[in-house]
Amino acid sequence: MLSSKASQKKGRRRTKSKKAEQRPVYAAIDLGTNNCRLLVAEARGKRFRVVDSYSQIVRLGEGLGASGKLSDASIDRTIAALKIIRDKLKNHNVKRLKCVATQACRAADNGREFIARVQSETGLSFKVISPKEEARLAVVGALDLMNDEKEYALVVDIGGGSTELCWVDVKKVRGRGLKSCLDKTPMLAWASFPIGVVTISEQFPERADESWYPEMLAFARDKLTSFERGLDFSEDFKQNRGHLIGTSGTVTSLCAVHLDLDKYVRSMVDGSWLAREDAMAARARLSGLTKEERASIGCIGDGRSDLVLAGCAILEAIWEIWPCDQMRVADRGLREGLLMSLIHGRPARKRKRKAGAKSEDKKAGDTADAELKQGMVPEHGG
Repeated sequence: MLSSKASQKKGRRRTKSKKAEQRPVYAAIDLGTNNCRLLVAEARGKRFRVVDSYSQIVRLGEGLGASGKLSDASIDRTIAALKIIRDKLKNHNVKRLKCVATQACRAADNGREFIARVQSETGLSFKVISPKEEARLAVVGALDLMNDEKEYALVVDIGGGSTELCWVDVKKVRGRGLKSCLDKTPMLAWASFPIGVVTISEQFPERADESWYPEMLAFARDKLTSFERGLDFSEDFKQNRGHLIGTSGTVTSLCAVHLDLDKYVRSMVDGSWLAREDAMAARARLSGLTKEERASIGCIGDGRSDLVLAGCAILEAIWEIWPCDQMRVADRGLREGLLMSLIHGRPARKRKRKAGAKSEDKKAGDTADAELKQGMVPEHGG
């Protein structure tokens, strides 16, 4: 008869053996200003099959605009969510894992200290990516949603602390194929703007008067029109030669409201088309409600009720500057782009670190800092 200790050891051996028998999976973690997201998937043809996921609103960037730092409370919330993610990953045979952080960690004075604390307390190693890489990954995640009948696609990623826009050559996407697009994403131009649902909602606290929403809209419009290269595409969109692809929570929530869903259903939202007039009607409906009334809508909930209209203001400004009839709704984005790169992209090459050289994380941080200081990132060819 086995002793209790021997039985426990045998149980551990069985657990390890069972895990080893699992199919290898890939995992991506996206730590943004508002959300913390995990996606676990296995390779499946030219895409992948999701086997596990997790999403939690942590509001890491709450109060960042005023203080310049990540608060103790937001850090604690985020680390608690990351510990749940860490425990989830233990249940899978993870072949490759990629963890990235975006605007909040780029902008915060204590961003690097926070990343170090995450590593110490959870064992998860995050890379703070540049705005350009954030925009590129959003495009990669939405490659199969582009309309072949159009010349251009404008991929819109409205985050908590920033908004990334990327103008894509649709013909090159179809002509190059998946692996070529992963190696060199056909971006005609891209830009990152320091406006997001958290930053704008904090800058324009909700008021019960008619001027509140128009003020947010005008602010967003002013920021977006500062990128002259992007304005070169306005006429193309007016002539219906392009379409939008929206990858953010703002877009998916607005679509769910238009569909009058009591509860958010991804399969009904992802990949659907949302007409501009229908989007504006859904926005008008939300504008006529209080924050508490918006929270009672199942597909909005308490987590987004105070942020969704700030996102709508950014989206409406984008639609004004680059007008088109419809937007493709994408319940996918950076995480999916990471997974596509991990599964179908070129294997990462190990680099020998030279003595006295800066670490890769330091270089990435320096690049992100430099791009952030510009406020709006200049054009980059695809």
